[in-house]
Amino acid sequence: MPDHNRPSRWRAFWDHGTWWKALLVVVVYLALYLGAGQLSGLIGGSLVDTKNIFATPGSVFFALTFPLVIGAIVLAVFVASLGWFAPLFERQPIRGRWWMWIAVAIPVIAIVLRLFGIDYAAYTPGVVVLTMVTGLFVGFTEEVISRGIAVKLLRDSGMREWGVAVISSALFALMHATNLLSGMSILTVATTVGYTFCFGILMYLVLRVTGSLIWPILIHGFTDPSLFLSTGGIDQAGTTQNVFLALAGPANILTIVFAIIALIFIRGRVGRAGTVDGLTAPEATIG
Repeated sequence: MPDHNRPSRWRAFWDHGTWWKALLVVVVYLALYLGAGQLSGLIGGSLVDTKNIFATPGSVFFALTFPLVIGAIVLAVFVASLGWFAPLFERQPIRGRWWMWIAVAIPVIAIVLRLFGIDYAAYTPGVVVLTMVTGLFVGFTEEVISRGIAVKLLRDSGMREWGVAVISSALFALMHATNLLSGMSILTVATTVGYTFCFGILMYLVLRVTGSLIWPILIHGFTDPSLFLSTGGIDQAGTTQNVFLALAGPANILTIVFAIIALIFIRGRVGRAGTVDGLTAPEATIG
């Protein structure tokens, strides 16, 4: 008689966490995302303004939104097939320390300043709304992979939180190396990868200190569109400046500096049985 309480081979495979399975998820997702991008080009490539992606809603949708929607659907199906929605979105098994709130403050303040500083007259209302929605899809897909699936697999392997933070952020940075395929220069991509690693550290700290994956998703989800609309492009430096954007400018440097410093203080480990360095998860407040 079959044991209905025994997990399937599919779930049993993924329930045993290792770093290379986290890498596998990233590689497979990137392949699917790039494939969806090719499909998007075939369907609506003529609507994409290559000189100004944010010229029309159609350009934004087929250049950015469509592949992300496909990616979000695939990720949702994958997570559901493993029964991981609850583990990923429930209260985190290890709490953060007070200093980790700085990782929340840096991007949130920058987002607010950029939202006030965007030249909304330069875009149609449809472009602004769709760009914001697209940002939420960015936040969902990249955070579910990096701070959700990857963090869970790394923690399940018994890895200490320092390693979880570094490897999950490195995988997050790797996802942005594909910008080379879009024709970006190696220097620009290298700069982007370095910055996204540091941003990933901040999002890991947001996950820790808020205790929920929802907050990295939302903060990341508003970071990208506020950058896109304030600079007029992707991974570009803005040419239009006002007091709000000038005040938001140092956020990138602060992100890098704080991420490097934070790596010195990240501590703790979530064991296979939900313990953190010998303490039960609800009691843990290790740095």
